[in-house]
Amino acid sequence: MRSVRARAALGATLVVALALAAAGFAVLLVLRANLTDQAGLQAEVAAREVAGQLALGVPYDRLETGDEEDHPVQVTDEDGRVVAVSKDLEAISGTGTDRVTRAPAPTPSPTAEDGDDDDDDDGTDGPDPARGEVSTDDPDFANGTATVDGDRADYRFASVEATNAAGLTLTVHAGAPLAAEQRAVGSVRGAMLTGLPVVLLVVAGVTWLVTRRALRPVEGIRREMAAITASEDLSRRVPEPGSHDEVARLARTTNETLTALEASVERQRRFVADASHELRSPIASLRTQLEVGAAHPELLDVTGAVADTVRLQAVAADLLLLARLDAGERPGTALLELGALVREEVSQRTGDRIPVTVSVPEEAGGLEVTGSRTQLARVVGNLLDNAERHARSAVAVAVRAEGGGVAVEVTDDGDGVAEAERERIFERFVRLDDARTRDEGGAGLGLALARDVAVRHGGRLTVTGAGERGARFTLWLPDAR
Repeated sequence: MRSVRARAALGATLVVALALAAAGFAVLLVLRANLTDQAGLQAEVAAREVAGQLALGVPYDRLETGDEEDHPVQVTDEDGRVVAVSKDLEAISGTGTDRVTRAPAPTPSPTAEDGDDDDDDDGTDGPDPARGEVSTDDPDFANGTATVDGDRADYRFASVEATNAAGLTLTVHAGAPLAAEQRAVGSVRGAMLTGLPVVLLVVAGVTWLVTRRALRPVEGIRREMAAITASEDLSRRVPEPGSHDEVARLARTTNETLTALEASVERQRRFVADASHELRSPIASLRTQLEVGAAHPELLDVTGAVADTVRLQAVAADLLLLARLDAGERPGTALLELGALVREEVSQRTGDRIPVTVSVPEEAGGLEVTGSRTQLARVVGNLLDNAERHARSAVAVAVRAEGGGVAVEVTDDGDGVAEAERERIFERFVRLDDARTRDEGGAGLGLALARDVAVRHGGRLTVTGAGERGARFTLWLPDAR
């Protein structure tokens, strides 16, 4: 039962079995009720025929009861005594009395000849005093048995009341055989019991085959995923069936996941390689300077060693922050006034070659955001470092409310960023000017780190042109409200 096909086949078979059983039971009930009603109607007709004879004054021993086997008849009086029965009726049940012999000394029934003429003395027509009447009420029905000429069978009995000319109320019990109903119900029940296993076998087999065919692409996907896991080759893809069902969508989603995973692993590998390359240079330079200083103290370049150490520290800090961001570190929930943060960050920059112009509106109520103060200060610092590196004579930062959030714009009057490169500069370890030295150009992590922080704070970081020349970096963060 660990197979999906087996569970699906068993589930479908059980559901169909329950449905067929319920439907078959309902069909048998309806069939039996209809046939029983038909038998009751036949019994009622037979009972009313005999009741009509009694109302006309036919003597008990001259009643025409028809075929005894088809319609056994029993007539009782008001006291429940049997006054007439069908010929050859030997036993009966279900009519209220089991007796099949007439009560002794019954009062003779008057006949039509004993009455007066239909015409009254005044010559007008009037009711026949020698006639009784048959009740028009619905008859009572009951099931019972009757033994006629030695044969015992089940019957549906109808009881009809009739009043003879003497005013005596008689009850006629006439039966109709239930053999046809029993045969029909038995035949249908037998057919159902015979056909149900066949139908269930067909349902189980079809469900097994259909499920097997439907799950065949899933097995192909599983085998390919197992092969990819074993080979660690993320360039492989699972087969996509030509259908447009859930399995095809699963295959496409799996391939999209593999593509994203391959890109992530490749980016990680490239990141590790670039990080190793970026760290190798300052470490090697610092080691060389220290080795030279150890052998020749007079040749020790303390300033260069300090610069390499600072550069190494900055690269390591950027790498650690990127690693935390990649690990899913969430920003804080502290309430920050972005204008004050920008002023504080600019005030701490004492070594800039170009003074930074700050433009922050006086009202600070609409400039609040939530997040990590350290990370957002790092973003502003990286944007200002980038502007200082490329500006010719002017660097400006402005804070304003924009579109349900707060925007920080950092502009410079440098050469700007070509439109084709405005997304690539946010990739890690990307430096557009390959001729620029590492010390001047940085490690290529500042803008990548700034965008990652902005995205994780629910914002965005974009770059556009600033007039005829220069670049404008815009950091947008959602308002704290």
